[in-house]
Amino acid sequence: MTEKKDKENGKSDKTSTRTFNVGDLAVYPAHGVGEIIAIESRVVNGEKHDFYIMKVIENGMTIMIPTNNVESVGLRDVIAKKEVNKVYAVMKSKKEANTDNQNWNRRYREYMDKIKTGSLYDVAEVFRDLFLLKLTKDLSFGERKLYDTAQILLVRELSTAKNTDEETILTEIESLFVAEKAKN
Repeated sequence: MTEKKDKENGKSDKTSTRTFNVGDLAVYPAHGVGEIIAIESRVVNGEKHDFYIMKVIENGMTIMIPTNNVESVGLRDVIAKKEVNKVYAVMKSKKEANTDNQNWNRRYREYMDKIKTGSLYDVAEVFRDLFLLKLTKDLSFGERKLYDTAQILLVRELSTAKNTDEETILTEIESLFVAEKAKN
């Protein structure tokens, strides 16, 4: 009976929102890997709120994330090293949809939506699709920017997960496509 009331009141027994500490690495959707450099309290609209202060590694941008909004904004841990092969498998898999029939604007919107999810698997799909598309025709300016963004997000997180340099990861990624091309 109490459980039912808790659900009705918006409470649940699953209140295990991921918490981060200063020095932790985390991934913010569409911005990539960053470090939690501080946890601060600020008064906003007369109410006190706690914020994670995160510095994005790629460009040094600082982001304030309300600690109670971690899940809704998509802040998450860097993938585990054992997940790297699953990301590589996504890039080696065939494209599901034939994007040649879509105009670049529609593809751009779909890819942007995937990047905004914050899922490295979605980012890997975007990178794979644009990499393969780039082999057959020139990418539009927007697609080229998305390709670069996907590559940066992918390489940064994979290098962090594997604790290796970005050049090594880039070489591994490119070898996935060379191996795939050699099979065909």
